[in-house]
Amino acid sequence: MDLVRHLECFVAVAEESHFGRAATRLGMAQPPLSQRIQRLERELGVRLFDRTSRQVTITKAGVLLLDEARALLARSDALMATARRIRDGESGLLRAGLSADIGGETVAAIMADFRQRHVGVELELELHELSTAQQLARFASHDLDVGLIHHPCDITGLELGPVLRRELGVLLSRAAPQAALGEIPLASLSGYDLVLFPRAGAPALHDDILTTCARGGYSPATVRHGQGSSFVRGLVLSANAVAFSPRDVHPSGDRDPDVVWRPLTGAPLAWRHSVAWPQGHRDSAVSTFADAATRALRDTAGASADPPSRPLHLRPASEFWL
Repeated sequence: MDLVRHLECFVAVAEESHFGRAATRLGMAQPPLSQRIQRLERELGVRLFDRTSRQVTITKAGVLLLDEARALLARSDALMATARRIRDGESGLLRAGLSADIGGETVAAIMADFRQRHVGVELELELHELSTAQQLARFASHDLDVGLIHHPCDITGLELGPVLRRELGVLLSRAAPQAALGEIPLASLSGYDLVLFPRAGAPALHDDILTTCARGGYSPATVRHGQGSSFVRGLVLSANAVAFSPRDVHPSGDRDPDVVWRPLTGAPLAWRHSVAWPQGHRDSAVSTFADAATRALRDTAGASADPPSRPLHLRPASEFWL
């Protein structure tokens, strides 16, 4: 039995005191309405109305149950309204992923923009620091709604926002001879180890960077893995190493007494990002996050549109190639 529909019939008859008028109000014929009331009475085990040829009178049991029926209908309406808000991305929880190389100012800008555009809406943004590989795995297991990923990667089954480019410079010891240069050619870094994020986090991007370095005349003898800014700084200072980074991640590079950030000649390296979400799952919350992340990358990280000719998909290479 459809309890909600039967209760709607009960309330309508109680308020109209007439089966014909109640049937008109509900948009149905009178015989089915009478049948619904009779079935509800059988299910409840009480008589709800006394019927004569001239009038319909609610019984004492009906009076006692009427407020409960109205309350149940109100809760049913609230439940359906909440479900619609969740479906339309206006309520609930949005699970979002950001990679570790996104600067604090950018993270703050994304949060502020998102909240500003959802004032008064029952929607919580849950941010997770996840590598591209971790985000792709969570998309596959339906544990992530939207994320900011690195390219190239496997974008099968995903929809993408605009692809943005953050040019990389080099972080190196202030005592290094190259620190005196305004721009640093890749080839001049020969002899330095390279501090790079672990390959498992974004395998195609990891290989792409090493390929570009090799083509530019820099093949590091050792690739050391690290991500946290303090850890990377320590390796740069103590291990005769350099690291690649967008300028926005190291805004104090010029003021640091021991480490400097310098652009690379010709800007050969860049992080390429876009917001991604599962195909067919772009609701208003995902759209708002995508717009907020795109604006934040442009405004706080100096990101620009990436040429459309650059590949987004994985390439068949295993490690890196020339």
